[in-house]
This record gives sequence, structure tokens and C-alpha cells, in this order.
Amino acid sequence: MMKKSTVVYPGFFDPFTLGHQDIVVRATEVFEEVVVAVAKDSPKVSLFSFPERFEMAVEIFKDRKNVKVDSFDGLLINYMKKNGDKVLLRGLRTVSDFEYEFQMAQANKTLDASVETFFMMTDSRYSYLSSTLIREIARLDGDIGQMVPKIVSQRMKNKKI
Repeated sequence: MMKKSTVVYPGFFDPFTLGHQDIVVRATEVFEEVVVAVAKDSPKVSLFSFPERFEMAVEIFKDRKNVKVDSFDGLLINYMKKNGDKVLLRGLRTVSDFEYEFQMAQANKTLDASVETFFMMTDSRYSYLSSTLIREIARLDGDIGQMVPKIVSQRMKNKKI
């Protein structure tokens, strides 16, 4: 019996960037299904509400049959256990990302030894992008059209930042 190859790509996605989108699209070339798991809660102050972030992710991937958008709250590892998922995907931009992501992968491995974390380097075109940087550029009325999917750019124009 062939195992179904599913990977979970979790994040707060506030906002979703072209770097995030690039990771998801490239992951569809490696895995049969990519689950974009939008976190409901975070220690960060959010620009977009959870329903807004979730809705934008659904819109971004509506034409990709092998991308599913889901949500979770609380510990990611509990979401993984509940759904029987065993593989996490994390995008890396810089060496400093690796340090943080390595810690998270080790913590997740401690909580559930059956979960593996795969790291994917972002395309160099997007290595400087972060949601924080995009929010700041938008706050100062800069053009973020080359940094985020179209729906995100449109929604950010309507936000009072």
C-alpha cells in the first residue's frame, strides 16, 4: 500500500507573503498534499483577524487541488496528532531563521518523536521578506505589490495601519 504524502506548513501568515506562497507551491512538487495550517493565536499583535487571514489563504490557493487550507489553535503538535500528520514544513530565509526553526523542530520532536520537520530554503527573490517588514512598508504607504499576493495587497490598502 502506498502512503499518502502530506506535509503541514503552519504559520500565522499576517500577512501571507510571496515567500510563503513560493514555499507552498514548491512543496506541491515534492508532496502529494500541502496543508497550509493557519494559526488562530500568536504572541504577536496581528494586523488581520484570524478569519481574514484564513480567507486570504483560501483565496490564494483556491485553484490548487493539492493544497488544503486548515486552521489550528494551541500547540501545533496537538493538531498534528489529531489529524495523524507526521511531516512539518518550515521555510528558511536566513541563518537566524534556522536557529529559531531548529529549536522549534527539537521541541516538537520532544513532544512527539514521530513528527519530522523538513526545511525548505526560500527562493532568493524572497529571502528579505518578512510579514513585519511588509506591515511596516504598508504603514508608511509603500508599494508592497511585489511582496504579497494580489488579494493581500488589496486588503492591506483597506486597513488602517
